[in-house]
Amino acid sequence: MSFTRPATLVRAALLGLTGLGLASAPALAQPKKPAAPAPVAPAPTAPGGTPAANTPAAQTGPQIVAVKSEPSQADWTKVCGKDQGSGTDICYTTRDFVSDQGQPVLAVAVYEMKNAAQKQEVRVVRYLLPLGLLLQPGIRFNVDGQGATAGRFAVCFPNGCFAEAGGVDAGVVAAMKKGTTLNVSVQNQTQREVTFAVPLAGFGKAFDGPAIDPKVLEEQQKKLQAELEKRSEDMRKKLEQQGGAAPAAGAAAPK
Repeated sequence: MSFTRPATLVRAALLGLTGLGLASAPALAQPKKPAAPAPVAPAPTAPGGTPAANTPAAQTGPQIVAVKSEPSQADWTKVCGKDQGSGTDICYTTRDFVSDQGQPVLAVAVYEMKNAAQKQEVRVVRYLLPLGLLLQPGIRFNVDGQGATAGRFAVCFPNGCFAEAGGVDAGVVAAMKKGTTLNVSVQNQTQREVTFAVPLAGFGKAFDGPAIDPKVLEEQQKKLQAELEKRSEDMRKKLEQQGGAAPAAGAAAPK
């Protein structure tokens, strides 16, 4: 099964504007519905119909899924705004990732929320993960195999499930700035651990750098959404052509 590639900053904006648990969200462009991440496939089935998770070869360790940056997203993107209700300054640094086949797999967003009047600073790490995962075990993530942080699933939509860890220590973000790989571990339907290996190159520079202009973000959203719609239309026409060719081929086959 193939999936259309997501409009990157549309998904990024969804991560930034959904479920913050705040009185209101930053006044940025409202995103359209993003493309769905590819569901995590269940463990392979061994000959005879036995789940491979029950075979010795499948019990040697977790399934590692290496991901790469969504091609249309040059780097991590930082977006900032203000919660007008509480006066909290909110910034999130985000990026989308795909499989080697170009299928959308997950998105990561790291928030930093500061309220000068209340002298509060809160950090949250949020993920948009594929459907088909066990929710109750939650998630665990670490940087380069050091010091795992636990998180929980918050809500699922047709395009994927949000998981997050709130009140993250500053040391976690510092490790992400200096680290190489963010390992995000979940469980699939067969209770096998699946670990997404997310490259962290460029995260620190984006996190500490200036935010993208909201107007520029909105223009990029429009451009990427138009590209996504064009790809979807091209795919629809291709499938229609393939469907029309199949009956013709069947009619030509000898009896």
